[in-house]
Amino acid sequence: MSHLGQKADPMTVTAPDVDAAYDRIDPVVVRTPLQFSHRHAQRLGTEVWLKREDLQVVRSYKLRGAYNLLAQLGPDARSKGVVCASAGNHAQGVAYACQQLRLDARIYVPRTTPRQKRSRITALGGRQVELIVTGDTYDAASALAREDAATSGAALIPAFDAPEVVAGQGTVAREIVGQLGGAPDVLLVPVGGGGLIAGCVTWLAEHHPSTRVVGVEPTGAASMAAAVKAGEPVTLDELDGFVDGAAVRRVGDLTAEIVRAHAVDLVDVDPGLVCEEMLDMFQTDGIIAEPAGALASAAMRTWGGQADGSVVSIVSGGNHDVSRYAEVIERALVSQGLKHYWLVDFPQEPGALRGFLDDVLGPDDDITLFEYVKRHNRETGPALVGLELGDAADLPGLLKRLDASPVHAKKLSPDDPVFQYLL
Repeated sequence: MSHLGQKADPMTVTAPDVDAAYDRIDPVVVRTPLQFSHRHAQRLGTEVWLKREDLQVVRSYKLRGAYNLLAQLGPDARSKGVVCASAGNHAQGVAYACQQLRLDARIYVPRTTPRQKRSRITALGGRQVELIVTGDTYDAASALAREDAATSGAALIPAFDAPEVVAGQGTVAREIVGQLGGAPDVLLVPVGGGGLIAGCVTWLAEHHPSTRVVGVEPTGAASMAAAVKAGEPVTLDELDGFVDGAAVRRVGDLTAEIVRAHAVDLVDVDPGLVCEEMLDMFQTDGIIAEPAGALASAAMRTWGGQADGSVVSIVSGGNHDVSRYAEVIERALVSQGLKHYWLVDFPQEPGALRGFLDDVLGPDDDITLFEYVKRHNRETGPALVGLELGDAADLPGLLKRLDASPVHAKKLSPDDPVFQYLL
């Protein structure tokens, strides 16, 4: 890892490092399947494959980098144990690797980490791992982990910004090429802190430089794009944490330099589209992906027409808390234009709601939420109304009927701060 104020050298990680990591992690990782995606292939008119890292033993690619680093620790470092901070997936990789290598670990996670991921960390690590839940953000948990390492002498295991971690994550690219029988024309990689894309592009740049590598970030958490634009990692002032596995406020020094040194395209995808992709993956493909796991393939939803050549998209994680599906469905409906919210002033008279139902709603529309915001004795009463349309194309007709009705209504935009309380 680079020192503060010192420029990271992208040549710290090489393709031979990735090859060495490939052999080193062989005893513990699953060679995850490369699955043909009929859904995306039919729409894009080309070969599309999904690299199923959600089927890794810890349900994400994070084991690769964590094990590659931990397996190289010397006797002195091993005796002092290890420390890490994570939003969930890195912690699971570290936990399982420590269980395999018989290393003691203290793992710090923020309170926002889903309960499902917390349970998996302790189950995978067993007696080797102490889980410490603290702080409201990853950054807070990370600060405490660094403090622990400084005082205890335990080795700090970064989630992405270390040469060994980057090399381990890069084994995904080598594995894809071996399974495909050649390099894909396009590789879609989800981007959080940048370890996966840095490792993949390092190996591909030497062995298959013609492959177009596309890094996909969540809109509202595009810290790699910000780093590339600024010429160095920057800390995002605002962070949308919905895609929690890829919501990183600041990418790594090393990973940013590697991405900057190679021809990497960076795109961002709205979390609503990620939710649409999660549902399609579940309902059509039978894949249970967490938001970060669906991030890369969600980018294909914005591609129009034909794609050039074969495409591989990395499904990076399957650690999804099922309790979040209600929010996923809600966000997907809003993204599809099927779910809308209004603040409506109803006349305080008998039959006002009946008139709204008969004169404004279409035959396939449904009220999913109705709450009076304030009850008083005035002529009108404000209510929060949520509507689910039968078809997104029905919205213009509904708006026209609403304008012609006696009620006064304000449509809430997804960008409206009030809207955020509904999701």
